[in-house]
Amino acid sequence: MVVLAASIISKSGTALVSRQFVDMSRIRIEGLLAAFPKLVGSGGKQHTFVETENVRYVYQPIEALYLLLITNKQSNIVEDLGALTLLAKLIPEYSPSLDEEGVCKAAFELLFAFDETISLGYKENVTVAQVKQYCEMESHEERLHKLVMQSKINETKDVMKRKASEIDKNKLDKSKGDKGGFMSLSGSKNFSDLTLSSSGAGFGSGSGLEVSTVDSDSYSSKFKGRHAAPTTATSKGLGMQLGKTQRASQLMQSLQAEGEVILDDVPPTVGQAKSSLPPTDPITLIIEEKLNIITKRDGGVTNFDVQGTLSLQIRNQEDGLIQFQIENQDIPGLNFKTHPNINKELFNNRHIIGLKDPNRPFPTGQNDVGLMKWRIQGMNESSLPLTVNCWPSVSGRETSVNIEYEATERFDLQNVVISVPLPAVREPPNVLQIDGEWRYDARSSALEWSILLIDNTNRSGSMEFVVPSADPSAFFPITIGFTAAKTFSDVKVVNVIPLRGGATPKYAQRIQLVTDIYQVV
Repeated sequence: MVVLAASIISKSGTALVSRQFVDMSRIRIEGLLAAFPKLVGSGGKQHTFVETENVRYVYQPIEALYLLLITNKQSNIVEDLGALTLLAKLIPEYSPSLDEEGVCKAAFELLFAFDETISLGYKENVTVAQVKQYCEMESHEERLHKLVMQSKINETKDVMKRKASEIDKNKLDKSKGDKGGFMSLSGSKNFSDLTLSSSGAGFGSGSGLEVSTVDSDSYSSKFKGRHAAPTTATSKGLGMQLGKTQRASQLMQSLQAEGEVILDDVPPTVGQAKSSLPPTDPITLIIEEKLNIITKRDGGVTNFDVQGTLSLQIRNQEDGLIQFQIENQDIPGLNFKTHPNINKELFNNRHIIGLKDPNRPFPTGQNDVGLMKWRIQGMNESSLPLTVNCWPSVSGRETSVNIEYEATERFDLQNVVISVPLPAVREPPNVLQIDGEWRYDARSSALEWSILLIDNTNRSGSMEFVVPSADPSAFFPITIGFTAAKTFSDVKVVNVIPLRGGATPKYAQRIQLVTDIYQVV
C-alpha cells in the first residue's frame, strides 16, 4: 500500500485540502485532482474506486464533497479502504461543518490528523481517539501553570486599580490643600518629614505594603528591605511601579521638580518570576518503569507486571569512557538483564555497569542507548500503587455510581486520570460529588476523573454520578493512568566512574514510573 496523496475536493474538482506523502510536483497533483470528477461514475455507492492507466482513486462522498485517496495500482485496496474509513471519521472531529467553508477553516487541523494517520504513504495502526490525543497533546502542568499565571495577573490588575485610585485621591487632597491653605506638598521641608511611620495623616499613609506579595517571596523581601528605611512619599514608588498611568507619571514629574528623590522599584527578572530551566548535562540517565496491571472489580489481581529500563544519553564523545555504580532495592522476583556489550561479571559481582572493552567509549548523540532492563513479577494486591473500587446501584430509572480510590503512601502520583466507560447516553452524567475534576468524552462515551496530584493530603477520594438506568457491567473496564517520580525497584545511579581518572563528570537522572496497562475489569 502506497498512498500518494489524501485530499478533500469539491464536486467540481476544486482542491480544498491535499496532503502528499511522496515527492510530487504541484502540476502533477493538480492534474490528477482535476481529472477525477470526469472519471467518477453516477453510482451512489458508499465506498468506491476508479482506476486510470497509472493511479487508482479511492474515494467516499461526504455530503457536497469528496474524500479522495490517490494510490498506485499495486496498493492493497482493503488497506486503502481502511485508511479512507479512518479519515472519514476524523473529518467531522475537526471540521465544524462538512462544506467548503468548514473544511477550509480547519485545514491545518485536518492536515495534522492526516499526518498522524498516514506516514510515508502507509497507514499507521491508530484509532480516532489516539489521533485526537496526539494532536491535542494536553498537558496538566501547562494548564496548572496558566491558571497560576492568570491568578497573578488578576491580582496585579486589582492592585493597579487600587494604587491608581489612591494616587487620584492624594492628588485631590493636594489640590484642596493648595486652595484651602492647608499643608501643601510644594513645601519640600514639610514633605520630607513624612515617612512610612506616619499613620492616617499626610501623603503616603496607607500606602498598601501588601502589594509586595504579588509575585514571589524574593520580590517581597526586596520591597520589605527597601521600605525599612525612611523614605518620602512611599505610595509614589509603588504607584508608579504598578499603575503606569498618565496621572501617576505627572505626579512623579511634579515631585522630581520639587526636589524629591524618586526610587524606582526594580522589577523581578525572568529568573525570579519563573524557575529557570536546568542546563543540559553532558550525561543523562533515564530510568523508567512501566506497569502492566489488571485487577478484578471484586478484588484480587489478574496480572501484576513491572518492566523497567535504564537508558543513557551522552552529548560529548570525550565523556564516553565511564562506568556506572548502581543501587536498587532488594525485591523478590526482581530480575536484571544487561545489554550484550555490558560486562555481566562486573555487574553481577560489583553492581557496576561498564562495557566489556574498557577502552571503548559509550555511544554519543541525541538517541537513548539501552544499558539494562529488569522485570518484577509475583507482587500481590497490597503492592498496588492505586486501588479503584466502583459501586453501581440501579434504582428505578437511574443508576447511581460511586467510585473511590485509595493510594499507597509509597508513591506520590501525578496526572492521575481514571476513565470510566458509560452506556450510550445523550446527555453528560450528573456528577453529584467529586474530589478533583471531571470531563465527559461524548465520542468515546467515557467519564474522565482527573486528579493533578495525589500525596499525603489526599491519599483517598471519591466521586458520585448518576446516569439513566444501565447494566452495572457497562461501567467496566475502568482504565487508570498516572506517573510518579519513584519506581518499585528504586534503581538509581549513585556514582559515575571516569576510566581515565580525573573529576567525576556531571550527570543527571530522570526517574519515572508510568502506566502501560492499568485496568479494573
